[in-house]
Amino acid sequence: MLLAALALMLAVPDDPAPNPQIDYAGFVTLTGDVRTLRAKRLLGFAAFKAKATERATLVLDARSADKFAEGHLAGAVNLPLTDFTAEALAQVIGPNRDRPILIYCNNNFSNHGAPVPLKNAALALNIQTFINLVGYGYANVWELRDIVDFNDPAVGWTAKADAARPA
Repeated sequence: MLLAALALMLAVPDDPAPNPQIDYAGFVTLTGDVRTLRAKRLLGFAAFKAKATERATLVLDARSADKFAEGHLAGAVNLPLTDFTAEALAQVIGPNRDRPILIYCNNNFSNHGAPVPLKNAALALNIQTFINLVGYGYANVWELRDIVDFNDPAVGWTAKADAARPA
């Protein structure tokens, strides 16, 4: 159904003066190409945690800097999705485009409150982050599939003020 809606949108005539810096058709193609890869790269929590300990693996949190500061998975680094550029990604990830990158977002948590409010499922940050990383040439992306409670000690949640975190 989503692909049919996207096809309908693409059938609309182009804007008479399209912006050469915006490529919606390219985005639709990239999204379709990423779909198959992403389906093979969803990890359960135990596998995600195990992969996070592998040499050179990066756990990337693409939420806002403010939300990241309020809490995140231990060991994660932050680069907000809105700040993704080729240069910023290279600085955070490094020169190795084959480096394993693990991602998660608000919708991986059952807490549904600050700093991980539940997002519309079709707009979950995991989707956009995965597409963007692959679009920038980082194809070794792995995504947390499961929903976890950040209060569970096994999750390894780090918060600015752990003492103030709800029980």
